[in-house]
Amino acid sequence: MNDKPRTGHDLIQDSLKTLDGSPGVYRMLNAASEVLYVGKARNLKARVSNYARPSGHSARIARMIHETASMMFLTTRTELEALLLEQNLIKQLKPRYNVLLRDDKSFPNILISSEHPYPQIKKHRGKKSEKGAYFGPFASAGAVNRTLNQLQKVFLLRNCSDSMFESRTRPCLQFQIKRCSAPCVEKISREGYATLVGDATRFLEGKTTSVQADLARSMAEASEAMEFERAAALRDRIKALTQVQQTQGINPANVAEADVVALHLEHGQACVQVFFIRANQSWGNRDFYPKTGAGAEEPEIMEAFLTQFYDDKDPPRLVLLSHTVENPDLVAEALAVRAGRKVELAVPLRGEKAELVENAARNARESLARRMAESTTQNKLLVGLAEAFDLDTPPQRIEVYDNSHIQGTNAVGGMIVAGAEGFLKSQYRKFNIKSDAGANSDDFGMMKEVLTRRFERLLKEDPERKTDMWPDLLLIDGGAGQVSAVAGIMSELGVEDIPMVGVAKGIDRDAGKEEFHRPGERPFALQRNDPVLYFIQRLRDEAHRWAIGAHRAKRAKAVSLTPLDDIPGIGAARKRALLAHFGSAKAVARAGLADLQAVEGISDTMAKTISDFFAARG
Repeated sequence: MNDKPRTGHDLIQDSLKTLDGSPGVYRMLNAASEVLYVGKARNLKARVSNYARPSGHSARIARMIHETASMMFLTTRTELEALLLEQNLIKQLKPRYNVLLRDDKSFPNILISSEHPYPQIKKHRGKKSEKGAYFGPFASAGAVNRTLNQLQKVFLLRNCSDSMFESRTRPCLQFQIKRCSAPCVEKISREGYATLVGDATRFLEGKTTSVQADLARSMAEASEAMEFERAAALRDRIKALTQVQQTQGINPANVAEADVVALHLEHGQACVQVFFIRANQSWGNRDFYPKTGAGAEEPEIMEAFLTQFYDDKDPPRLVLLSHTVENPDLVAEALAVRAGRKVELAVPLRGEKAELVENAARNARESLARRMAESTTQNKLLVGLAEAFDLDTPPQRIEVYDNSHIQGTNAVGGMIVAGAEGFLKSQYRKFNIKSDAGANSDDFGMMKEVLTRRFERLLKEDPERKTDMWPDLLLIDGGAGQVSAVAGIMSELGVEDIPMVGVAKGIDRDAGKEEFHRPGERPFALQRNDPVLYFIQRLRDEAHRWAIGAHRAKRAKAVSLTPLDDIPGIGAARKRALLAHFGSAKAVARAGLADLQAVEGISDTMAKTISDFFAARG
């Protein structure tokens, strides 16, 4: 008798017996219990019955059905719940046949704080916990920095921290170069500064015409009153405001708030461009390259992108699309729930909105062409790397390790990752050295700690190597000694099948004369003009840059630490309040109990705790 397990259409047909017409989510798994696909349905039985048909499927769906060895089902109350659950499972499980947004990041905003008599203007990223007016999102930190730089010229708002503001006794350089009105030393009244804040807020809300008109009127009044210095300052601000408007590029007249989302699909690869329009101003654009689920079409890709992109972001009132989505009403409802108000999806065919979409689509097309060209070059380099180091196949994931410290202080290990798509910065890691190896400037000991922590975690999370998080090649900064040590570490961990190469500086530590070391092999070098050599140099330099950056950040944090950090109950907010009130940690230590109780946010009990802490220290 044949006891071979049922798979494919037969297996799916059997699953129908247990289903009804409820909404829900289904998972299709292969023989190794790996999730192939996660889908949602308004009617589970009707949706799954489509897969039971032996024909009429696209090549992608036919392959998926053929590999299906089991299915899992979870019913929900509504189709909207099914959609939200589906996207959570896709992000968590990363199934092969689903569309997946891989490089989703938060976006920066501009914040005009309201917790200080003289509000600060600054870049903000993350949770909006600080009180104030937020404007964004901006496509990148660079877009925010450029806008802030220009706004400082126009509105002269401070960007210094509150503690620095309180400690000033004379104007800083920002005042000298006419980028701040120096409220810290009362070069401007509170009322005058409030007017500047109001002007900046109106500008960021899109009311640029009224701001410019008010400035022009004030300049004329100053000129008539023969206040020529003030008139010249207002003239400079008007000129700077004009430059801001010119550098913003596309500023739609009839679209106050929208995200423009355009998709270009070619040879199974997709690029999605998102342009941010706020207050009738363009605040930049960002490109994304979602995984297309082994051949999904535009409507499915667009729907998956929108639901995953706005999973942790507030959508605008209008989202302009280059392609329709599979379930527009359902997606609009999901985005409305996220925003707490109505969100409209539209595919414009004419007018200014259509021009915005066409511009975004052109950017998507050009970005994908560049990426495909770069990918071709990158694949050639990976093939060359495999040939140079006698690897069985071109590596798809390369991990490069480096350490950074100064005489054993603030020791940090760094790991960067590269592959067919270039540097995978979202997967970079830094390791604060916890053992005595850092304090003893023991490079071998630091490398052992880093690799042990990295691979013990990997062995725990993915012992069967089902994910793409396992490296195909390790590059180590160092020569034969380091390679031998690393080989010993990996042997202790039971991971001996990952190729490793040490990159040593070679003669005179000259770039271009690098020597490469492999366990049990003689060192060798590559030709100075070999593209693979340049590629390895870039990998090593990026690892060094990452480790140095992590070390400097740790060192800067250590420098900023004060005795206040050791007091129980003193967090960032209370620390800021104490330093702003007293000027320094030393002054806090000398303060009496009554003085401590006078600080806003410091209760009588906390004041006693602070006083007792410094008293115990003598």
